[in-house]
Amino acid sequence: MKTLLPEQVKELWQRQEQQNLCADDCYAEQERLIDRYRKIWKQSQCLANHQDLETSILFELGQYMTCKDQTEVRNRCQQAVSTLKAEWQQKVPNVSRQSVEQFYNESHDAIYELMWWHSLAEDSSPLAYVTALEFAQHHNCQNYLDFGAGVGSGGILFSHDGRQSTLADISSPLQQFAHWRFEKRNLSAHFIDLKFHSLPSQAYDFITAMDVFEHLVDPIEAIDQLSHALKPGGFFFARLASEVDEDRPQHIIQDFSPTFKHLQKRGFVQVWQDDWLWGHVVFQKS
Repeated sequence: MKTLLPEQVKELWQRQEQQNLCADDCYAEQERLIDRYRKIWKQSQCLANHQDLETSILFELGQYMTCKDQTEVRNRCQQAVSTLKAEWQQKVPNVSRQSVEQFYNESHDAIYELMWWHSLAEDSSPLAYVTALEFAQHHNCQNYLDFGAGVGSGGILFSHDGRQSTLADISSPLQQFAHWRFEKRNLSAHFIDLKFHSLPSQAYDFITAMDVFEHLVDPIEAIDQLSHALKPGGFFFARLASEVDEDRPQHIIQDFSPTFKHLQKRGFVQVWQDDWLWGHVVFQKS
């Protein structure tokens, strides 16, 4: 398999340590490597006639939210984490399936938070979607599910590459926005509202769950759902890790050892791990 970006960066720094290479040169090479992923991401996410990712995202949000003031849109993006924290503390005094589902089904500020995250302005980890795409390309995976798809950026990337994409989420506001984004780009996808519909049986050969499991009330149940939906031999690409974050009380799961044990129980075998950049793992369903 083609060496993926996290492995390339890891090998770069291992050579630096072994051969006493200049750290500044290694940082420059790391940025060059990551910049290739940034270009792929930007190409898929930017609207037509937009060259700058952040500007495109702010314009897109402004159109959807009917706000022409780009400064106001940016402010709402930058304040979204604190806004969501206040909403959570007000609306989810006790964590339960009902209260969590209601929170995500009512909040529109999650749109601002996720779109700002996907602008790469503060965090490059959304580029793990590009790692996932390259993994899927190598294994000729065509039927893709983004579980906890949010604003649809991952699905846009995969659909832009010609994959058959399905986006599943419990948030109606996020799904409505993602659907609008696909229509705006003349891309097709299937959307599943997990509040009302189950995932189809053995329909997908590649599934991602990007920073999703820390938000789930019942990760074990989610693994059962994904096992049901994934074809034998298919791949599950996810980041199953989280730490206590005072700014994000929505991260209700920090211990994923039961999740890893249940993956093993359901016949998932770990076949790849990013232990250098963003911490994602890939499991294959036996």
